Amino acid sequence: MKIMTKAALAATLALGAWGAKPALAGTVTVKGSDTMVVLGQRWAEEYMKSHPSTTIQVTGGGSGTGISALINGTTDVCEASRAMKEAEKKQLADKAGAPPVEITVAKDGLSVYVNDSNPINELTMDQLKQIFTGKVENWKQVGGPDARIIPYSRENSSGTYVFFKEHVLQNADYTPRAQAMPGTAAVVNAVVKEKFGIGYGGAAYAKGIKVLKVKKDAGSAAIAPEDKTIKDGTYPLSRPLFFYVRAKPSAEIKAFTDWVLSPAGQGIVTKVGYFPIK
Repeated sequence: MKIMTKAALAATLALGAWGAKPALAGTVTVKGSDTMVVLGQRWAEEYMKSHPSTTIQVTGGGSGTGISALINGTTDVCEASRAMKEAEKKQLADKAGAPPVEITVAKDGLSVYVNDSNPINELTMDQLKQIFTGKVENWKQVGGPDARIIPYSRENSSGTYVFFKEHVLQNADYTPRAQAMPGTAAVVNAVVKEKFGIGYGGAAYAKGIKVLKVKKDAGSAAIAPEDKTIKDGTYPLSRPLFFYVRAKPSAEIKAFTDWVLSPAGQGIVTKVGYFPIK
C-alpha cells in the first residue's frame, strides 16, 4: 500500500480536479526562477528518460518572468522561488477564470556568500540589512577587515531578490552600490573573484565560496543552511520553492508534477543541492 507524504497528499487534493488518467505524450513548458532552473532541467532530463514521448522544455529568466508567462498563457508551469502576490493571482484569475494552483516542490536555505578568504563566518539579520541597504559599507563595522564591502544582488525580476528584500531588508530599498547580477551563478562567480564581495542566492549554487551562518538577532545562535535546519525551520532564511500552474491543466502537466512530488522526483532535489519536502 502506497503511503503519501502530507505534502504530496495536499498537492494531490489540490490537483484532484484535473481529471483523466495522464497521457504520457506531448510537450510541457516550464519557465521562471533562476534559482530553480538547474533543478527544473534535472527533473526534465530524468522524467524524459522514463517518458520518452513527452518533451519538457525548461527556461529561466526569474520568478517574475515565469509568473508573467503563466498569466499570459505562454508557459504551462511557472517555477517560482517566492510566493505569487495576490495581485498576480487576481490577474491570472481574471484571464483564466480561476486562480493558480500552488504546489510546494522543494525547500531552499537562501544562502549568504562571501569570498573564501573573508574571515567573517556569521552575520545577524540586521547586519545583512545594514550592508544591503548601504548603512554599513566597511567590513570593519561587522568585525571584519578594514575594507570596503562590495555587495552583489539579483535583478528585480528575481524571486530571490524579492524574498531577500522582504525578509532581510524588511522592504527597504537596496543600496545603489549593490551590483545587480543576471543569475545566481553570476553572483557566485563575482564573489569568487572579489575578495571583499558579498552576495546571496540558492543553497545549490554555493560552490567555491564561503556560506555564512545567519543569526536572527545578536543574542541568537548562528545557524547554517543545512538539511536539519531547513526542515525544522530554524535557519532564518528557509523558504519553499514552488510550481504554479493554471487550473485544469493538461494530463501531461499533471503527470510531470505528480512525478516531481514522487520519491524519484524528490531524490533529484537532494542531488541538485536543495532540500526535499516531507
